[in-house]
Amino acid sequence: MRLTALLVLAAIGGAACSSGANGGRAPTASAPRTRPAVQRPPGPSAAISGPMTGGNGTFLAEARPESGLGAAGFTEAEYTASGTATSYRSKGKLPTDGRFDLEADSTAPYSTRIVVRRPKRASRFNGTVVVEWLNVSAGFDAPAEYVYLRDEILRRGYAWVGVSAQLIGVEGGPTAVSVPGGAESGAGKGLRRLDPARYGKLRHPGDAFSYDIFTQVARALRQPGGVDALGGLTAERLLAVGESQSAFLLTTYVDGVQPLTRAFDGFLLHSRGGAPAPLGRPGGSVDIASSLSGAPTRIRTDLGVPVITVETETDVLGILGFLPARQPDGNRFRLWEVAGTAHADKYQLGDREATLGCPLPVNRGQQHAVLKAALRHLATWASGGAAPPKAPRLETREAGAAPTFVLDDVGNVRGGVRTPAVDAPVDILSGLAPPGSSVICLLLGSTRPIPDAVLARRYRSADAYLGQYRAALDRTIAAGFVLPDDRGALLREAAPSRVAG
Repeated sequence: MRLTALLVLAAIGGAACSSGANGGRAPTASAPRTRPAVQRPPGPSAAISGPMTGGNGTFLAEARPESGLGAAGFTEAEYTASGTATSYRSKGKLPTDGRFDLEADSTAPYSTRIVVRRPKRASRFNGTVVVEWLNVSAGFDAPAEYVYLRDEILRRGYAWVGVSAQLIGVEGGPTAVSVPGGAESGAGKGLRRLDPARYGKLRHPGDAFSYDIFTQVARALRQPGGVDALGGLTAERLLAVGESQSAFLLTTYVDGVQPLTRAFDGFLLHSRGGAPAPLGRPGGSVDIASSLSGAPTRIRTDLGVPVITVETETDVLGILGFLPARQPDGNRFRLWEVAGTAHADKYQLGDREATLGCPLPVNRGQQHAVLKAALRHLATWASGGAAPPKAPRLETREAGAAPTFVLDDVGNVRGGVRTPAVDAPVDILSGLAPPGSSVICLLLGSTRPIPDAVLARRYRSADAYLGQYRAALDRTIAAGFVLPDDRGALLREAAPSRVAG
């Protein structure tokens, strides 16, 4: 059995301003050149055992369940990762410049699980392992980022490892975001109770230890001792990725733990909030809602590995509070704010939009294509290749007590990373939903059709619309924010039938 319950991510958005852009063509090599070996501090690795069998099979909350691995030459297996993990404490108040100074605190045994999707043949492997901090906001372990990155992972031969890093995924607990049917599907029960035959022996000591659990899995992927979860593939670089709540915790990891462990070669933080997650306490789960009132904190600028942060409109204006944490691009940092996008969207939901009862159709922006480009740029950058292009920020203005977006003539936001859906629009794509919407609908933004009369004035004919759409798409590809590989898929998202003539 594979759970296909709706996955939903954590919390809502912050705010914005604008800056200049620097063009750059997307990297095209599937296996970036390898950098000199990094000296990594010694430390314990997770003991990997398995593959796991029995029970109801691998359990992942995927609104778009994976079914094409075999055809892509990939395989999936699930393993137990065990050891003794360390929690951290800060030597002082956590600074807002991201330069955390952490030290080891307590220790506790753990036994969690990892899910591995990898090429069957070494010749198909590009040397990069994408390690995802699975998202637990809806009360299940969900591969939120895998859904967006899947096409790039499979076509370019990455390996993907999903890590059950947090307490709720294993032991259960309160959910950050409730979804229709979630309780009936087992939201908040945890793997151990959902499938005791398969997961009953897992144990998680609390989110305070999640940071070190993530590190120990990374070490095991580089230097397997015993069971090799990668099936003989050699990991040349590890990239940590996570969306929403997972990005909150990865922000804390980047600012405080990575300098101590140097476990990863790069980070993709998707839809983080302005504040990082707390360090946590033994036996408990991180209260992500309380993080929203935390101090806005930047990514530290002295990190030796690259970080790309991707934010949607929902994240930039809303309760995530990202605006005050906005920072300039640097030698090892890029911030991409994507116009016309929401915290989660139709692409993430698959065919389950109708079950949510949102007052407007959910966001149908094209962040999925931008995220695939971000992954390829990160892999290239992390292995010594060219840095990604810089992007302008979404444009905002101060309007009374709260900032608002600066909109174009049809109602789409100005600035940010541009896609053809906003530069040759047939819809108003927003990361914001109508006031009074449920929390889940607030996260999903909205899509409103541009009136026919406005479209008729904007485009002389369907062919004229397609010409503008293609031109916008090619500009985005040339700028490096969409991959040439995705040109065909985005062309299929064009809607000439919406334009008269």
